[in-house]
Amino acid sequence: MAIEKTLVLIKPDGMRRRLAGFSIDRLDTAGLEMVGAKIVSVTEELAREHYKMLEGKSFFPTLIKFMTSEFDKVSNRRVLALVYKGENAIQAIREVVGATNPEDAAPGTIRCSCGKLAPQGHIANVVHASGNAGDAERELKLWFKPGELVE
Repeated sequence: MAIEKTLVLIKPDGMRRRLAGFSIDRLDTAGLEMVGAKIVSVTEELAREHYKMLEGKSFFPTLIKFMTSEFDKVSNRRVLALVYKGENAIQAIREVVGATNPEDAAPGTIRCSCGKLAPQGHIANVVHASGNAGDAERELKLWFKPGELVE
C-alpha cells in the first residue's frame, strides 16, 4: 500500500453554506492524517490553473465562475484547502467525497449529502478531491507552498 498525499477543497458554496465542519467530520472517517489546512481566496487565475485540464470543455467557463463565486450576490471566494496523508489517501478520500455528480454519489458521501445541481446548470458538489497521484502532486504544489505542510 502506498503512502500518498491528496488535496481536498471545500469550495465557496460549501464555505458559504457552513459545511466545512461537516465535511471535515466526514473526511476524518477515512482514517487519514490531516497535514495541511488554510483558507484561500480563489482568483480567476488560480481557478483556471487548478482546472486547466478541463479547459475547452463546454462547462469550463461556468466552473470558473462557480469557483470564483461570480454566481453569488455576495462575493465569497473563500475555499478551505486541506491536505490528507496516509495509505491510499487519494482513493480513501474519493470514497468519502463521492461521485462528481451529487445525484450519482453514494449515500453517506459528502456530495450525496450536500451537493446539488445549481439553477445555473452546473454541479455544485461542495468539495474537490484529487483524482489521481499526478493530479494530487500538481494540485498540492498549486495550493500549498513548501513548508506549509506539517508532517
